[in-house]
Amino acid sequence: MQYFPMFLDLKGKPVLVVGGGEVACRKVETLVRAGAIVTIISPAIEDFLQTLVSQGECQWQQNFYSNEVMDSKFVQVWATTDNPQLNHQVYRDAKKRGILVNVVDDLPYCDFITPSIVNRGRIQIAISSGGASPVLVRNIRQQFEYVLPQNLTLQAEFGASKRTDIKQKLPSVELRRKFWETFFDLPLVESATNRQQLEAQYQHLLSDNVTDKGSVTWIEYGDDFELLSLKALRLMQKAELVLYPQQCPFVFVDSVRRDAERIEFSDEARLGEQLKMAIDAKLRVVVFIAEKSAKYNLLIGKDLRLSLAKA
Repeated sequence: MQYFPMFLDLKGKPVLVVGGGEVACRKVETLVRAGAIVTIISPAIEDFLQTLVSQGECQWQQNFYSNEVMDSKFVQVWATTDNPQLNHQVYRDAKKRGILVNVVDDLPYCDFITPSIVNRGRIQIAISSGGASPVLVRNIRQQFEYVLPQNLTLQAEFGASKRTDIKQKLPSVELRRKFWETFFDLPLVESATNRQQLEAQYQHLLSDNVTDKGSVTWIEYGDDFELLSLKALRLMQKAELVLYPQQCPFVFVDSVRRDAERIEFSDEARLGEQLKMAIDAKLRVVVFIAEKSAKYNLLIGKDLRLSLAKA
């Protein structure tokens, strides 16, 4: 992993942008939306930036860049001009003061890079290739745009408004997590167009005691991870316990929810003991077994078994 992914709170924090052209427009717009106090240094700026300045959204110092304008108060510095020598001078000046700096489209002179963003209000998804393939990143972003529900902002706002209420009704973190995972999976939640519809599903689910249920799902593994069904992947992200044999390829085990407990089993007897403890604890369990394996049929019983798709 080349870069550490993080979301930075820039609200009310000073940021310096050197340059006033088209590239600066894109950066300043995003910074202003994030609540940063933006100062632009440039002898001239694009009309879009002039509009932001006129509206009081950012500040403009109409001048050429000089070392004197660099100040340690800035938490970020962006060099966006079409003059590489000037951009590199901005980089050196910022580094002397210990400020994070980004020289746009010049990776060796970047302390950080900005990802491609899918924005749904409170929900933000950042995608990056570390600068290696911007076109690929753009294609991935388009796929997210097509797949993600358009009401994500509504869902996120509703969830935020219920934080106090849900803590009163469900006292433990585990119960609340199970509740929200079930809630956001409901088809009527995904298709909701207003808060009243979400409220109806919320109240119904609270009365259903659904958070007090465990489950066991058996998922076949093979040589091709991409043959897993979407249903299998979804259940893997909900699992609290994952049981797997030594022969199971690492990519399957590694693709379950990050905080799930992972336990390797060596035989049916050991697996049976683990399952009994998990069922008693009402956990959601995923068990990986070899494709078309019949040796665990007695343990599987009426549990859900998901086979690999055909290539």
